Amino acid sequence: MKTIQFFILSIILLAVTSCKEDEKIIIEQQNTNPVISTFYFIRHAEKDRNDPENKDPELNQEGLGRAIRWERVFSEIPLTTVYSTDYERTKMTAAPTAVSKDLVVKTYDPASLDIQEFKNSNLGTDVLVVGHSNTIPEFVNKMIDEDKYKDLDDYDNSSLFIVRIIDGKATDMRLKMD
Repeated sequence: MKTIQFFILSIILLAVTSCKEDEKIIIEQQNTNPVISTFYFIRHAEKDRNDPENKDPELNQEGLGRAIRWERVFSEIPLTTVYSTDYERTKMTAAPTAVSKDLVVKTYDPASLDIQEFKNSNLGTDVLVVGHSNTIPEFVNKMIDEDKYKDLDDYDNSSLFIVRIIDGKATDMRLKMD
């Protein structure tokens, strides 16, 4: 009889401690905020095409206007970093947004970028990345670990890609801002 009582008492004790452990896990999960990183990717604004030999042209008037419109798009977003490739047209596109946020534009090289390091160094922040018709879709694809986006048309200066990573899981969308 004592063996049965001991067995029943053991089961009850196990059940009670097990429930408390489950409650502790649930409470810990409720108190943990998700880590959210949001990346905004744009191609540089319209470049000056007057000299086809110029490999590093500046923006034309339309491009300068678009760069200012991009600043308005990002005005309510708490960006912590603005990245640009080391070309005049990308730096000029990034400049109005960076200036309005009192940020210095950081240059990056798409060919040598370590995606995991980039994600880790921008964990939990909102970031703007300015690049090119071929580098931006490729960058987004690496961020979402999927071959989803193709090179942009050479006259597409209005696509906005948004990649949001929540606790390591990426979601993405593409918008047209014309």
